[in-house]
Amino acid sequence: MIDVRRGADRYEGADADVAAGGPATGITTRHAFSFGPHYDPDNLRFGPVMACNEESLAPGAGFDEHPHSHTEIVTWVAEGELTHRDATGAATLVRPGDVQHLAAASGTRHVERNDGSVPLRFVQMWLAPADPAGEPSYTLVRGIADSTPYAVPAAGAVLHVRRPGAGERVAVPAAGRVYLHVVRGDLRLDGAELGPGDSARITGEPELELIAGSPAEVLIWEFA
Repeated sequence: MIDVRRGADRYEGADADVAAGGPATGITTRHAFSFGPHYDPDNLRFGPVMACNEESLAPGAGFDEHPHSHTEIVTWVAEGELTHRDATGAATLVRPGDVQHLAAASGTRHVERNDGSVPLRFVQMWLAPADPAGEPSYTLVRGIADSTPYAVPAAGAVLHVRRPGAGERVAVPAAGRVYLHVVRGDLRLDGAELGPGDSARITGEPELELIAGSPAEVLIWEFA
């Protein structure tokens, strides 16, 4: 089964509330799953994925220190630079091509900001670990290559980053469940056209391919 979800149908947060009289924060968020006030009991998660948020931060904007627990937080920067600080002692700049992974475990706190002079756009994905106990940890992989998967064993998940050129084909992992998110470009999946912000939740489809209609970037999760 292939369940395509369109970027235009995501739940909007942050500055989408300005029209209701709230202050401008410089933050725009679009949620793929039930999140905060956008509660949808039919869209709570897919496998271990609990959130796939598209975040846009204006220069100087950011999320002040806030807590997380029982969550594997994986961040992919599409444009700009993300300033990250957390209670593990990590203080880093996350750039396009880097994979950032904060394992919140029994509890930690972090800050996420755009301290640069250009807009920041990133995708943040939250996965539920099988065992939420333990100590929090932080990992940053610089410049991950297409051929280098990133494993999140705590959630039984592996992330693949693919950047096909126009006309190139990408094999979808032959896993029981796969979640993919289009960062940029246009792709075709089993007859469905996918564009930036679109995603697909795939169950029991072992022989699928993505075909790029233009240079693209896509995040693909496979689950054990």
